Amino acid sequence: MAAVTMYTKPYCPYCDAARDLLERKGIVFSEVDIGGKPDARAEMIQRSGGRMTVPQIFAGDRHLGGCDDIYALDARGELDTALTA
Repeated sequence: MAAVTMYTKPYCPYCDAARDLLERKGIVFSEVDIGGKPDARAEMIQRSGGRMTVPQIFAGDRHLGGCDDIYALDARGELDTALTA
């Protein structure tokens, strides 16, 4: 299973929703808080192909997108495969 990483900021309702979905699915993930950390924010933007909003979620090197993206993947039945591939 690829390591799952989620870039977040404090007090972000989209981060909370994405975290909730991953936790309900039993996915172990690490969080990178980019709040007040320009280096971590720059890393997130570079890895995500220019996306500047949080959360940004990755399974290994594969960018899954943000909160709406992972909920859409889940609705199509593709999230579990994307997270474990």
